[in-house]
Order: sequence, then C-alpha cells, then structure tokens
Amino acid sequence: MWIRFGLTLAIVGALLTSTAQAAETDAIVFRFATVGDSRAEPGDPRLSAQDAIWLQSTRVLARMVREIQTQHPQALVFNGDMIYGYSAERAVLDKQYAFWRGMMAQLFETGTYVLPVPGNHETQVKSSNSRGETVRQAVVSSEHAWRGNMGDLILNASLWQEITHVAPQAWNIDHAPAAGSDGITTDQRQLSYSFDMGEVHLVVINTDPVGFDASAPVTWLTADLAEAKARGAKHIFVFGHKMAFTYMPGGRKLEGGFDVRKPVRDAFWDLIEAYGAAYFCGHEHVYHASQPRRESGGKAWQVIVGSGGSPLSIKPEDARSALDRMYAWVDVAVYRSGRVQVTVHGFDESFSATRVIEEWDISAPHSR
Repeated sequence: MWIRFGLTLAIVGALLTSTAQAAETDAIVFRFATVGDSRAEPGDPRLSAQDAIWLQSTRVLARMVREIQTQHPQALVFNGDMIYGYSAERAVLDKQYAFWRGMMAQLFETGTYVLPVPGNHETQVKSSNSRGETVRQAVVSSEHAWRGNMGDLILNASLWQEITHVAPQAWNIDHAPAAGSDGITTDQRQLSYSFDMGEVHLVVINTDPVGFDASAPVTWLTADLAEAKARGAKHIFVFGHKMAFTYMPGGRKLEGGFDVRKPVRDAFWDLIEAYGAAYFCGHEHVYHASQPRRESGGKAWQVIVGSGGSPLSIKPEDARSALDRMYAWVDVAVYRSGRVQVTVHGFDESFSATRVIEEWDISAPHSR
C-alpha cells in the first residue's frame, strides 16, 4: 500500500514538473494590444467642454490606457482616427495630435510601445462637390502633418528595443509603396511600413493614400509578405484603418471600407488568406471578429476593433448582441509553440466593470 502511495506521489510530482516545464517552454514571445478610433464627434452633446476642444473621447481612452498598462503588452497598435482631423490647418492638427500623444505617454513609461496607424481622419479633408455632397479625400498636407507628429514613432528602433527587449529586424524607412503603383501618387514612407519581431512580421498599411482612398497597397504588400516569409516569418499581422469587409447587422448600410473597391478588397484578402495572416482594423466604431471567407473554406480573421471611444456605429435596434455596443480592445499573445491567443476586453456604455467579452485561438480556424 505504501509502495503504491509512494508511486502515486512520484507520478503526480512528475506530471506537475512536466506541466511546469511545458508552460515554461511555451512562453509568450510577443504580446500586443490593438484598438482604434478614439476621436470624438464635433457637436456631440455628451462631450465635456474640454473634450469639445480636443475632440477626444478622454473618459474611454484614459480607462483603456490604464487597463492596458496592467496587462503589460510590449506594444499597442493604434488603428487610426486618434484625432478628429479633417483639417487643412496644420495648427489644428498639431494641437489634436499633441493631446492624443499626451494620453499615450504613460504607456511608453510603463513598458508599452505605441505604434500608430493612419486613419481617414488623419489623412483626409472634407469638401463639397458641385452637387453639394460632402467629399472626403486624402491630401498631401495631411500626410506631411502625420509624419511631423508621428514620424518619431515610426520607427524609433532603439526605443522599441528598450521597451520590448527585442530588436526590430528588416526595418527600412524607405520600404514603402511607391508612387505610381496601387493608385498611389505620393510618398508613403512612415504611412505604410513593416518590420519583424523575430518570427513575427508586423505590417501597417495606409488605407487612404492620396489618389486612391479606401484601398490597400496590394502590389507592395505582395512583395512585402513574400520577403517576410522568405526570412522565416511564422506569424503575420496586418494593421490598417479601414476594414476589408464591412459589418452590417440589421441590413443597415454603413460607411464601407474596401467594399467600395471590390477588386482591391478581393486581391487584398487573397493575400491575407495565402499567408495565413490576420487583419486588425477600425473605422467602424464597433468590435467584431469574423472569418469573411469561412463558408468557402477561408481561415483568415478580420478583427474590427474601432471601439476606442468614438460614437458607436451600431444603433441599439440593429445590434445582434451586447458586443455590438461595447468599448473594447484586443490583446494578442504569440507563444513559442506557435499558438496565438486572442483576448478581447470591454465595457459597456454605462462604464460598468471591464470583462473579457471574447477569447479564442486565432491559429485554430473555425474555433470561434
């Protein structure tokens, strides 16, 4: 009996040791958070007098920043529309950028690098056409303002290494879509860019370049992903502002992303599928994760996470679930084993306690 008991204890001890060793072996090699769309809307009666000046949803964004800090991701990728923008006046843009960057400063101080993605509010201005319709188009002055306010973050390689403890690889400021390709007419340096974190490849695309708004630089991306794969990339994450596939619960027409250029959308998604990538975006002020080609065997995920504080896109009567009207951000952990765990944190309009609203393994297709 005592021999059996001793053997049982030995087996249990061996199992515990094995489990501990497995956990240590399967450590997180890279962890990032992502969200977008924190800008406010002029004239929104819910804004405080101060938020009406800065056009920033400070209550939501400040809470998210504080709670992201407690999770200690190595990076926060912010998917555009961090300012209201839509202005040809540089002083207006600089003021709004300065306020947003001030809100991000603590993340750098506590070990999270903030990586910015340009959105339509950063690159476009509004005007009226001959029919009196509002037209939104990217302009060169806004691209210059973006570089002037965000260029030091794209990419400060030494600061990235200091914060993340991993040196960025394959980083070249000149590696960007060329004017004359993909409908682009201007310099896209620091607007679309990419680099490696070991076996993780990170790509940021400008989805509203001058000359070809609501698009993806498919030609550049084709070469970029092929080169990353040749270097040994095992995980590819693409970040842009506008979504490839618009989420339309209730059948209500919402402002679209690449849907307005379906050949571009389809070519872009062919690449995402071919390289087993995941696409994180914003623009729609909602959290929604999907596998757009799931019915035809597609495995790639589009994760819309434009839920950083801007007025929610989905009306209460159109919402399919409570998730459609949540302020949320996504936390992604890449493990040494190859597993990629996605955890979505959020809170509702009443600012109740933050909770995990969804969780799944992105490397296991059809598991959600």
